[in-house]
Amino acid sequence: KNMLSVLMQVFVTFSLISILWVAYGYSLAFTEGNGFFGVFDKTFLKGITVDSVAATFSKGVVVSELAYVIFQGAFAAITCGLIVGAFAERARFSAILVFMVIWFTLSYLPMAHMVWYWAGPDAYVDAAAGEAAGKTAGFLFQKGALDFAGGTVVHINAAIAGLVGAIVIGKRIGYGRESMAPHSLTFTMIGASLLWFGWFGFNAGSALEANGSAALAMVNTWAATACAALSWMLAEWLLKGKPSMLGAASGAVSGLVAITPAAGFVGPLGAIAIGLLAGFICLWGVNGLKRMIGADDSLDVFGVHGVGGVLGALLTGIFAAPSLGGTGVYDYVANKVGEYDMGAQLISQFWGVGTVIVWSGVVSFVTFKLVDLIIGLRVPEEEEREGLDITSHGESAYHY
Repeated sequence: KNMLSVLMQVFVTFSLISILWVAYGYSLAFTEGNGFFGVFDKTFLKGITVDSVAATFSKGVVVSELAYVIFQGAFAAITCGLIVGAFAERARFSAILVFMVIWFTLSYLPMAHMVWYWAGPDAYVDAAAGEAAGKTAGFLFQKGALDFAGGTVVHINAAIAGLVGAIVIGKRIGYGRESMAPHSLTFTMIGASLLWFGWFGFNAGSALEANGSAALAMVNTWAATACAALSWMLAEWLLKGKPSMLGAASGAVSGLVAITPAAGFVGPLGAIAIGLLAGFICLWGVNGLKRMIGADDSLDVFGVHGVGGVLGALLTGIFAAPSLGGTGVYDYVANKVGEYDMGAQLISQFWGVGTVIVWSGVVSFVTFKLVDLIIGLRVPEEEEREGLDITSHGESAYHY
């Protein structure tokens, strides 16, 4: 009875954020400003032509800036879409859209800028120029936090917003008493499979070049996900006596999430370790941790994306070490891989994780409260019981 409402929330959120990205999002995330925000110089992609180029991670190699705009725009749109799963089946459609506009502006954009904005490798011609260029980068980039494809910017960021939303909006009527199983596990499996396939573009594409780094990210995304699907399934088999399709699919997604920040920095053995741990730990995230928090996170956004994102971001600091098969961190002034200090890198990773938890938590809480005051976050009880497909959208997913 809420099938279309969830699809509608994701579809319209994707469309809304896509337009905001072109209007001002790209400019605020990827222009030089301060450590937290860029400036409005490229609103509506002003000044970006078919000849404009964006830096990659190799000196003297560039990509079309328009290609970079749309690649990064997809990250922004899906991050916002991810949030709606946490409070599915009970939130007012208009309230969700208003929340998305504010959260995208005040949480997604600064996180993207903090983690991913920098002057590009060509600025690092010598030590002095490298130091000057470093000072123009985003706050967390300057802290040395590694996030290859969005463990902090996408997954933890959205998961914290979803968790806060689930707590502020409250539990679904009948939660814990009535069965609220997925209505089609066939769709769940197809969706997880499409997600795994699409994620290769997400992770490998973050190399910004068709090179060995992209291939490494692709192999890691493949191996970690497969391991996590197996480890979740095996853990569930041991605990509950039967392996479930929902468990295998959830495990795969947890592996995808956990490998995302690490994809281009760790070796295949590191990816396997991250995947195996993600399956076990995210299974705990959607069972034990969920019970401890007591929130009704409908589709386990926090248990999978939040827990998996934190795990992957921290393990990046360990398995990026060349001694453990990782790539290390490249020194663009010396033009070689630098000395790897695991302790220092872990501190950088904690900076990234801590910042996004606090930043998204505060922005989300204030925004939900504000939207609740102005519009009201939750649909009336009788509408929730009837289902949002009919009451919010005037449609039914199925006609018997």
